[in-house]
Amino acid sequence: MAAEQHTNGEPAAVPRSLAPPRKVALVTGITGQDGSYLTELLLGKGYEVHGLIRRSSNFNTQRLDHIYHDPHSQPSTPRPPMRLHYADLSDSSSLRRALDHILPDEAGSSEMFGSTPPPQNEASPFHPRSPYAAAKVAAHWYTVNYREAYGLFACNGVLFNHESPRRGENFVTRKITRAVGRIKVGLQTKVFLGNLSAARDWGFAGDYVEAMWRMLQQDQPGDYVVATEESHTVEEFLQAAFGYAGLNWKDHVVIDKKYFRPAEVDSLQGDATKTRKELGWKPKVGFQQLVEMMVDHDIELAKKEKVLVDAGYRDAKQQP
Repeated sequence: MAAEQHTNGEPAAVPRSLAPPRKVALVTGITGQDGSYLTELLLGKGYEVHGLIRRSSNFNTQRLDHIYHDPHSQPSTPRPPMRLHYADLSDSSSLRRALDHILPDEAGSSEMFGSTPPPQNEASPFHPRSPYAAAKVAAHWYTVNYREAYGLFACNGVLFNHESPRRGENFVTRKITRAVGRIKVGLQTKVFLGNLSAARDWGFAGDYVEAMWRMLQQDQPGDYVVATEESHTVEEFLQAAFGYAGLNWKDHVVIDKKYFRPAEVDSLQGDATKTRKELGWKPKVGFQQLVEMMVDHDIELAKKEKVLVDAGYRDAKQQP
């Protein structure tokens, strides 16, 4: 709250009508990896944050639990200005109307480039190799179309792979670090993987959400590639993760052909020159630091899991 000093030394509150309006953000997918990091960033900048969650995600809020307070509780500290709302986007008319009053950022994916040779930038052609990538390409062009047709301040962030301890366990990076943790404490012996030669440009999700925010602070909307500009293979990720934990990945990795893609994307490496120049953004967390962060988290998670297993509350199931 802004205040001015009275002659008696007591501060006086500025009338609400004269106080600068608080910025409000709407985060779709707020319970996911990116949504949780973005929410932390926005709250730290003084935003009022509203998040949309599906009813199926009612109890999937662990990534937000450290910043969310039940509105019916009586916390000892003030609640952060964050609100969660149920979302049924089968009727998107209300969201479409809101677009006339907000600055949307569409989170795209490097998978849109598919078989386009690296390095890929904003001018590189899309060649999606999966239904997911094709859907992302459609969303990208919808955003461009609405921007050009209706003058919306709408941006596309073409985000290369970004990871963190909050990454879903169905993604290969987290599958690996989760396995490292469980193997380290004796809950698991093997992890089954597919193509170890696939190369990706992996960065830290906490860095990438800052780029999303910076896009919307520009005078004009645009599209931006967000990447570290470094590429590493799955095998290199294995070496870094298992090596950090003092393990040899070759003793624990089994190649299973069912994890090979029918249309593989061999190599993705971003060229983020425009993003660095126009947004003044660059990644803070490097590849090895990212891997170690994830392994540290998953070793601690595995230790907690082992306590439950040893006490008979949970079975030590082999990861697929």
